[in-house]
Amino acid sequence: MKPTRVSTLVLVAVICAGLGWLLFRSLYQRLPPLPWTGVPALLIAAMAEAWTGRDLKARIAGQRGGAQGARPGLKPVAPLFVSRMVALAKASSLGAAIIAGFTGGFGVYLSGSLSASVPRQDALTSVVTFAAAVVLACAALYLENCCRVPADPDGGEREAPASSR
Repeated sequence: MKPTRVSTLVLVAVICAGLGWLLFRSLYQRLPPLPWTGVPALLIAAMAEAWTGRDLKARIAGQRGGAQGARPGLKPVAPLFVSRMVALAKASSLGAAIIAGFTGGFGVYLSGSLSASVPRQDALTSVVTFAAAVVLACAALYLENCCRVPADPDGGEREAPASSR
């Protein structure tokens, strides 16, 4: 599995922004006001992923011979747990890019009608939701990066997995 590229996430966000702009252009008058409740959910998910990434990084570094910054006495990390965290990070970064794209497209659409109170409130909500989605994408990329096994300090090759011996 290859690491998630920022350029892929930006491309997804730009495509979703264009689709969102087209969608909101034709449906905005029939939609209810944009809810702000997605912002706390995105920020809580970002904090949880950043915290998990920090913990995983320390535990993986402690497993590899007590690298600097690793706390002694940490439990070893189960490889299946790490692979699940990588899957979570990949999924949430893609989901955050989609949310950022649609809210960005919504904000661009509403930027022309900020004189009315409802579009102004929706534009503010979309900008804050966009920012929260970007924070989640950054936290997900950090978690994915923390799941990598650090290079061997001795310069030797990494151990082969037990199944391929």
